[in-house]
Amino acid sequence: MSEQNMSEQNLETQEPIKKRTIRSFVVRGGRMTEGQQKNYDANWAIYGLDLADGRIDYATVFGRESDVVLEVGFGMGASLVEMAKNAPEKDFIGIEVHPPGVAKLMMLAKEEGVTNLRVYCDDAIEVMANCLPQNTASAFQLFFPDPWHKKKHNKRRIVQPIFAQQVANVLKADGYFHMATDWQPYAEHMMEVMEVQDGYQNAAGKGTYHPRPEWRPLTKFEQRGERLGHGVWDLIYTKHAD
Repeated sequence: MSEQNMSEQNLETQEPIKKRTIRSFVVRGGRMTEGQQKNYDANWAIYGLDLADGRIDYATVFGRESDVVLEVGFGMGASLVEMAKNAPEKDFIGIEVHPPGVAKLMMLAKEEGVTNLRVYCDDAIEVMANCLPQNTASAFQLFFPDPWHKKKHNKRRIVQPIFAQQVANVLKADGYFHMATDWQPYAEHMMEVMEVQDGYQNAAGKGTYHPRPEWRPLTKFEQRGERLGHGVWDLIYTKHAD
């Protein structure tokens, strides 16, 4: 699953410096096939949201007041489409930097008749900062992000203190941040980061992983992993009410 980038913040100095950007994702195979491009173009007017349009209003986008679920890095989109189909009372916004995945998600959504789903094909950090309403979403999902296995690359992991705060900014009080990974060292990293964040509470109890909730579909990848004895770790943290 692809992820979104994190930016290093530089201290101001007397001399101008070039801003360095650390990418927590790698765009693999970003060029779309002719068929993917046709699907993308045909469905964007229905499902697409543009970074350039700035701050959105959920009720305006979906035509109703509802609980809104955000997901970053949805890959090829099958899981997110399934969740949206199974929860028609909620509305969903996916954010993915990988164009073929966005094209596939929109195609699946149209085939399944899903109308409570929209998508950004942009960097999640920019979308969160410039487009999403603050203190409004009911849930934020991050499933199977790139674990960046090598220690020297750990800083590229999207789950960092600054990202946790950015997620909190878009969640309403009592909204939750749901993560899942199949890499135990990354699960431990996620917990290490989240347990010390102000404004969050572990829904399963301090230092405890959460059982896979029924609303998160079991992917083919997970099913194969289970047969091979691989583990999956879910973490859910609720934003404190003020």
